[in-house]
Amino acid sequence: MSEGALLALPWIFEFWALPHQLPPDGAWTTWAIMGGRGAGKTRAGAEWVRAQVEGARPDDPGRARRVALVGETHDQVREVMIFGESGILACSPPDRRPDWEAGRRRLVWPNGATATAYSAQEPEALRGPQFDAAWADELAKWKKGGEVWDMLQFALRLGEHPRQVVTTTPRNVGVLKAILANPSTVTTHAPTEANRAYLASSFLQEVQARYAGTRLGRQELEGILLEEVEGALWTTATIEACRRAAPPALDRVVVAVDPPVTGHAGSDACGIVVAGVEMRGDPGQWRLWVLEDCSLAAASPRQWAEAALAAMARHGADRLVAEVNQGGDLVAEVIRQVDPLAPVRQVRASRGKAARAEPVAALYEQGRAHHLRGLGALEDQMCRMSVRGYEGRGSPDRLDALVWAAQELMIGPAAGWTRPRVRGL
Repeated sequence: MSEGALLALPWIFEFWALPHQLPPDGAWTTWAIMGGRGAGKTRAGAEWVRAQVEGARPDDPGRARRVALVGETHDQVREVMIFGESGILACSPPDRRPDWEAGRRRLVWPNGATATAYSAQEPEALRGPQFDAAWADELAKWKKGGEVWDMLQFALRLGEHPRQVVTTTPRNVGVLKAILANPSTVTTHAPTEANRAYLASSFLQEVQARYAGTRLGRQELEGILLEEVEGALWTTATIEACRRAAPPALDRVVVAVDPPVTGHAGSDACGIVVAGVEMRGDPGQWRLWVLEDCSLAAASPRQWAEAALAAMARHGADRLVAEVNQGGDLVAEVIRQVDPLAPVRQVRASRGKAARAEPVAALYEQGRAHHLRGLGALEDQMCRMSVRGYEGRGSPDRLDALVWAAQELMIGPAAGWTRPRVRGL
């Protein structure tokens, strides 16, 4: 490489970028970059702005001349998006570095392009200005997100095809879900781990030790949008409050199975959940412990039967509880083909899924249910179950299995329990 090429190499982002930091192809209008903390979202946003405003040479015009930089506050725009370690100024080569005009809250490039800072707390400030590009940072945190986003769309009207990039750790907010559902939106995604080469190893070790395998970790480290429906029987706060590191000695452990109707690639998953109960005092003091979700997708009957029996052996479970509404006696027959002596209890649903789930949700509200880590997919289904029914895609197979386990361990025994008689009373 020539000396000039070597000098330019640090500023050629396409050479260094991770896949989620490069804009997708196509005629999109909004590019949403979703990722965990430290996944490189800010750098991607800053480099995209650079690519829009810079020409081939410092004085040549770029594709965009007027850019909006929108953050949670003016301070956030200035300290993170502009002056931050991954901000626009840090990413710009010396001959193309823009000047910061503090009084006007804007950057000015050598070719005359400008980028103006706006606070998401002031949606009315976006009335009047017009842009051909925009960068919205940490949109999921904006308290007036819907209003600001709407005003920004009206202002994004210059040029042949104005575009915008959104960089955010996802949260369950309406404005973000609406953006993602728009056909003109494209997304890239990455967990914190993807950017580990640029993060302190002690940071990764600490956050993974504390949050890996939790619902909060799925949001903040994996960058996954965790949806909760209105009126959900479970919320993220409820589930996180019941998180525990390890179970005590348990009095009973069961494996509950919600088998699919069929066993091909398009079938629902087979819900397989392991749970135990800590029996101390009367049933009102018992504690439910959810130990493992070992559900299988697109599994044949023999595969899910083998997985369920393996879970029994792994946890020392005393019974396998299987719903037989769909498969009838064939469910028990499949299990006994694998293990003829397996203790199987067949259960049939006589009420709807939401009605069966409500008494189990009450255990969580009473603080009588606990989760170990690693139950993210199950917890996602829990937060999509409302009194109206399941409001997610497919069947809540994992949740159904949990409900059957709780019925076997706590709800059923409590219904038939009578307080021991005391002599003389």
